[in-house]
Parts: sequence; structure tokens; C-alpha cells
Amino acid sequence: MRDTGVGPARRGTQPPGGQAAVRVGCFGGWRWGTVTAESRFPGREVVGCARRVPAPVIPSPGTPAQPRGTDVRAAPTWKDAPCPVLVLDASGAVVDANPLALRVLARAHGAARVDVPSWLAAAHRGQVDGGDPSHEGPSAAGEVGDRYFEAHPSPVAGGGTAWWLVDATGRRQAEAALRSAREQAETRAMVSSTLLASLNVPRCAEVAAQLAAEHLADAALLVLPPVGRRYAVTHALRGEQAVHSSLPIDPGEVPGLAEALQGFPPVPARWIDPHVLPGWVLPAGFTGPVGSVIVAPLPGHGVSAGALILLRSSAECAFTPDEEAFARLFAARAGAALSAARLYSEQSGITATLMRELLPPTLGRLHGVDYAGHYRAASDHERIGGDFYDVHPGGDASQETFVVLGDVAGKGLDAAVLTGKIRNTLHALLPLASGHEQVLTLLNGALLTSHHTRFATLVLACVRHEEDGRVRLRLTSAGHMPPLIVRADGRVEEADTQGSLVGALPSVTVRTAEEVLAPGETCLLYTDGITEARGGPLGDELFGEDRLRQALRECGGMPGEAIVERVQMLAAQWLGGGSHDDMATLAISAPRVTA
Repeated sequence: MRDTGVGPARRGTQPPGGQAAVRVGCFGGWRWGTVTAESRFPGREVVGCARRVPAPVIPSPGTPAQPRGTDVRAAPTWKDAPCPVLVLDASGAVVDANPLALRVLARAHGAARVDVPSWLAAAHRGQVDGGDPSHEGPSAAGEVGDRYFEAHPSPVAGGGTAWWLVDATGRRQAEAALRSAREQAETRAMVSSTLLASLNVPRCAEVAAQLAAEHLADAALLVLPPVGRRYAVTHALRGEQAVHSSLPIDPGEVPGLAEALQGFPPVPARWIDPHVLPGWVLPAGFTGPVGSVIVAPLPGHGVSAGALILLRSSAECAFTPDEEAFARLFAARAGAALSAARLYSEQSGITATLMRELLPPTLGRLHGVDYAGHYRAASDHERIGGDFYDVHPGGDASQETFVVLGDVAGKGLDAAVLTGKIRNTLHALLPLASGHEQVLTLLNGALLTSHHTRFATLVLACVRHEEDGRVRLRLTSAGHMPPLIVRADGRVEEADTQGSLVGALPSVTVRTAEEVLAPGETCLLYTDGITEARGGPLGDELFGEDRLRQALRECGGMPGEAIVERVQMLAAQWLGGGSHDDMATLAISAPRVTA
């Protein structure tokens, strides 16, 4: 242990030579403690906090003044301390005080007398009743007027206790500011994570209003930009569930609201008269008149995302400048979250509209014929790709139904764009659907003049239900695998049709086949994603046409929907979780005749 020059380091240990122990504690450059008359040696120095200063002497009340000629700087008394010092007797009465204590206490109490603060009197009683002599730091702390002091006790020779009052106002304010800054930082982080957790605009507005009412004010309103003449308003009261409403309000009734909805800077809270607020601003259950109001814009992506109104009742103190600044930071985060949610909502709406035209149609019985289809995109997280099928019914049962199944080169969104173009083109060519070769020739010309470099393979089918329950088909393959016919007895036949693909060659040549389905028989159209599914025991073998035919032999007499499901299930099992191409299947079945 380092030798400090003041004797033993542990308090209460008697130093050599009969000197009394000095209680260590410092403020500024002063040492305070017990120094008896026997230990007063002129020039005796004690090592202080950061520099060596003469040890202060605390004489007992009534001690004679020092002889003339004594160097006061060598032995300063507690009356010269740079902080208020009170000397109290055992009963708690003030025995003496230094001038600084007289000024501080008199100013605090507004009279020329010294009154002991209640918190100091309580600490003194505890000290007299047997305080802990090993206690470190202040024994008490409290306010004196508008200042905050920490009190350090020190015994006085001859009886009594000297209380050294160290002004800790600045430190306390700094600690409060630091604590507030930390709380605000934690709140901002929590607000950001909570707001960004939802991309639904109403839910995001509800969360923002509830967080504002919980952390910023007694009540909060979130006003979104108008839709027509109505505004979406979300009311939130502290501790209550947020309420959504659509109101035909006039923003001009609330000072600063119209400007906030246009994205202009906020109006200071002190400029807003809370007594002029219209009734629709106050949420149900808000008690007491409004005492203070903040109106803050919610900045968005180039345009305002809305406005935030914070209400505080008259029973609470008004918003401070720091609270206004924090409210603006909160509004900025809420605006960013609302803008992101609105952008996502708009993009989702556009995507859903476009997707609706690209998704395969829902199939069932149509003009006496059963249709069933299934599509699986190459990527499990996608819903569209390069395979497609469509069923276009005729005007009535006497007219043919036009069916198409196709496969565009590639997969994903780029291939889906071309499938959409092909489907729209074929829909426009429906009046010519009876002539398959003519339809394919016109489609081939449209694809060749397009900026796309992709090609496609197709199977066209014209379907008519006969009165005897049979189904008559005209099938044309354009570079695609021929359809397979599943007879009722389990036989599998291949339609005798072939042709060239579209979108690659100047002309198209095709051969059309005619087939007849008896009740209980099915014609299966499929894409190469089924036969080229790579998997098996070693993961490197194709599913192939032979396995497909074998699976279909086991499906004789089954409904078309069951056949489609069976084929898709076997292909998925063969893949075993591996990558694959788009897979599409379409079944055309003649329903069984029931007695």
C-alpha cells in the first residue's frame, strides 16, 4: 500500500505518536474529518485528492481564537470551506454555521435564519443514534431551495457533528439528462423495430398511435392523407386499444394540421391553443381539458405520410422543447414505417392484379366434360413460371372448347411474361381456333416480331361432348410431347400428332390427330418438367416417359383429377427435394355414365 503520509490507511486505527486519525473524504482540494487540538501542528500537511493542502481544523464551539501571528493559510478552519457547513449538537440544533451555509439556507427559506432541512435532520438523528462509521460517500442528500446537496458528517472535537453540504445539482441534472437520453434511445430503437414489424398500413397506424400514447402523451391521433374527402384517423388513449375511423374532417380546424399533411415543418406547441381543438380530436375516454398539443408531420418518400397529434391533459405539465424534439424523431420513424407499408401495399396490389392474369385457371366440369389441372413452379416460393394451360369454353355445349397447354423456354418471371403474351394472343385468336395450323402460324409470326428471343412448345385441343357420353378431341402438338390417352382398361396410348415449335422458325408445320374418349377415359397433357424430373436413388436419373406410362396404366378408370394428383405426387417423390423445372399437367376426361 502506498504511503500517503497520513498514517494507517484503515479508518479507526490509532496512528503512531498519539495522533488522532483523519477521516478521509474530499471535495475539491479540501480534506474533511476530525482533527483534535493535540494534532494541530503548524505546517503539518495532508495528502489530498489531487494535491497537497493543509489539513482543515474543526475546533469545538467556543475554542479560543488562534494567537496573533498564526499563519491562517497553514491551518484553515471549517468556516473557510468552499461549501456550506452546519454544526449540529446531539439534539439537532444548529450550533454554528459558516457564512456560505447562512447564505444558502437563508435564501432557500426566505428569511435571515438557519433552518435545518428535514432530510438533513433525519440523517443527523440517525447519525446520533449510531450511524455506520465505515460508511463511504454521503450520509444523506436532498434539496435546499432549487439546489441539490449531498451531506457528509464529520465529528467535532468537544461534541457535535459538522455536516458538509456538497452541491451536486449539476451532477444530478447531468445524470437525469443521461438517463433521459438513454430512455429515449431505447424507446426509439423499440419504436423502429415495432413499427417495421408490420407492412399493413392500418396495423402500422394502430401501432404508431398506441406507442405515441404510451410514451409521449396521454392520447394520440394519427391522421393519414385523404382518400377523396375522408381521412383515415386512428385514435389511441394510454392503456386503451386504438380505434380506426374514417371522418370527413376539416384539417384547418386544428392549427398546423393542414400544413403537416402537406409535409411542412411542425408548428411549435406553444403556438397552439388547446381550447380551439374540435371535438373529433378528443378520443373517447379522454379525461380533463387539453393542456398542451403537438402537431407533427409524418415524412414519407417524397410526400407526407400523414400527421401525428399528441394531447396532454391540463393536469400534466406542458410539453418541453426536449419532448417536442423527441416527438419529431418519433414522427419521422412512424412516417418511414407508414410509407414503407403503403409502398408495399401498392406494389402488392399491382402484383396481385398482374398475377391474377398469369395464374392457371380453376378447372372443373364444363359442357359435360371434366377438366383438371395442376401447376408447380420451378421455385417453391414462386407461383408463376414458363408452363401454362388455359381452357376457353365455347358459346354452348354444341361448340368446341379450346384447350391449350404450353411450355416457354426458361423459367421464372421472364418466362412468365412471355406466357402471358402467348395466352393473350391465343385468346384473341379464339374465332380461328377451329384451324389449329392457322392459329399456330399467326402465333409464330407474333413471337418472331417480338423483342423476345424465347420459343415455346404447345399442345392444342378442341373438345366436344357427344350425346352418347363420349368426348371427341382434335389434338395438335407444336414441338411438344404428344398427349397420352388413358383407357378405361388401363391401356395407355399416344396421340398421333406432331409439329414444329413456335417462335423460332419462319413457318410452322403440324399434324392434327383425332381421338375419342369413352366414359371413364382421360387424355393427359403434360410438360417436360414431369418426364425430366431428375432424382431417384442416386439423384441423377430422369423420371422418364416409361415411368409416366407405367403410372398411368395403374390409373385406368380413375377421374382426371385423381390422375393429375397421382402424376404430380410421383414426380415430386422422384425428385426427393431436388431442383426441378416447371411442371404442368392437364387432364380431359369423359365422365362416367351413371344409371
